[in-house]
Amino acid sequence: MSHTANVTAEEAVHGLSAAQRRFLEGLLPEGDRLFSAEETLVFGTDASRKCGTPLAVVRPTTEAQVVELLRWADAERLPVYPRARATNVVGGCVPQRPGIVLSTLRMARIIDIDEHDFVAVVQPGVITADLQRAVEARGLFYPPDPASQNISSIGGNVATCAGGMRAVRYGVTRDYVLGLRAVLPGGEVLATGSRCHKNVVGLDLVRLLVGSEGTLGCLTEVTLKLLPLPEATASLLAGFSDLGAAMDAVRRVFAAGILPVALEFMGPEVLDCAALLNDVPWPKTVRAALLFRLDGSRAALPLEVDRLAAAVRDAAPVWSAVGVGRDEEEPLWTIRRSINPASFLVKPDKMSDDVTVPRGRLREALEGIRAIAEARSLTILTFGHVGDGNIHVNIMHDASVTEEREHALAAKGEVTDLILSLGGTLSGEHGVGLTKAPYVHRQLSKLERGLMAQVKAAFDPHGIMNPGKAY
Repeated sequence: MSHTANVTAEEAVHGLSAAQRRFLEGLLPEGDRLFSAEETLVFGTDASRKCGTPLAVVRPTTEAQVVELLRWADAERLPVYPRARATNVVGGCVPQRPGIVLSTLRMARIIDIDEHDFVAVVQPGVITADLQRAVEARGLFYPPDPASQNISSIGGNVATCAGGMRAVRYGVTRDYVLGLRAVLPGGEVLATGSRCHKNVVGLDLVRLLVGSEGTLGCLTEVTLKLLPLPEATASLLAGFSDLGAAMDAVRRVFAAGILPVALEFMGPEVLDCAALLNDVPWPKTVRAALLFRLDGSRAALPLEVDRLAAAVRDAAPVWSAVGVGRDEEEPLWTIRRSINPASFLVKPDKMSDDVTVPRGRLREALEGIRAIAEARSLTILTFGHVGDGNIHVNIMHDASVTEEREHALAAKGEVTDLILSLGGTLSGEHGVGLTKAPYVHRQLSKLERGLMAQVKAAFDPHGIMNPGKAY
């Protein structure tokens, strides 16, 4: 296909040129390319509630279509925004300036599940939970389990290096990506990695692409490592009278040599929030809670549950409940997964962060965040994966009230400063996107940012891939 003349900045503001529209019409069938404002509106936002302006939305079904699209877009200098289910909360796929939104949802095929190689090969639009069910039916296990697993996609998980509740024991998405196919600006296809579980030949381009937030290329295929499916699981939910007791329990569990599959924390504001949406099982004396999951063989698991319960008991919980097997465990985990929808019963708007601190600084971080909330007269929900130091921080506010919006913005900066002062990071699994981009310089040095810019230029010399994001 021939390339059209480069679009001017003025044309980009007002829409595609006639020639550019004809190119997209020739590349994709009707229904797979959208142009009207009514059709494209929803593709300009994500769970961050930030909004941008797509010039068009394309929904390719083949890698060949992605190749042609990126060859054309690079020549046209048109921004391209890869997008999957748009569950991220940092504006990661919001068009920072008008451009083409590339939806991967019609590339949603599980290509291969191999119980001998212990790998799965999938297209980026596959829903995470669908893959998990498919491999578990074969006695296999794909551990990464972001809270959005029922609606998020593998492509989106790879783009942000999603973690999830099982990360404390099993690691995050990057630990399970063995190989990738990605189309680069200009239309070249990069096939990197393999089906091998070990590979140290050359620089690790797979890990470079994982977590790059669509800034280097567009994924078209992912090869994932699988594990044997554990025979059994069990969960323990323990309630404590205060934050200090809960953090003491975390310390005691690890000191006992126990490594849970998952270890989730819910602060007092979160417990009150969850009670707005659920019939919660704990008494009012519970002001902090820990939710553990263990897995293993059916024979050994009861012994591990007893060890865990004994370690927790030393921290004097005021209430606890144990669930063995999916039917008993699910009610406990439903409460944890309900935090996000329940949060909007507190206030209509929130700023979402997922900061990480060294495990030994958790109590300082949580107490510091509560102090910021009190000083700013805000509700800040703190919860998340304390097993690996990853705290979700939801600053609840009403953005229509000027004073609340200003206090929320100030609190976000103060939380950032606190976390970095404790040796922490701005993001553990959500990525940077648009919402954290103004703060990146506080964590990354000028040298680091410069090297990242050089890497970006090597993959994307004209800067068309998801511009304005990540670094």
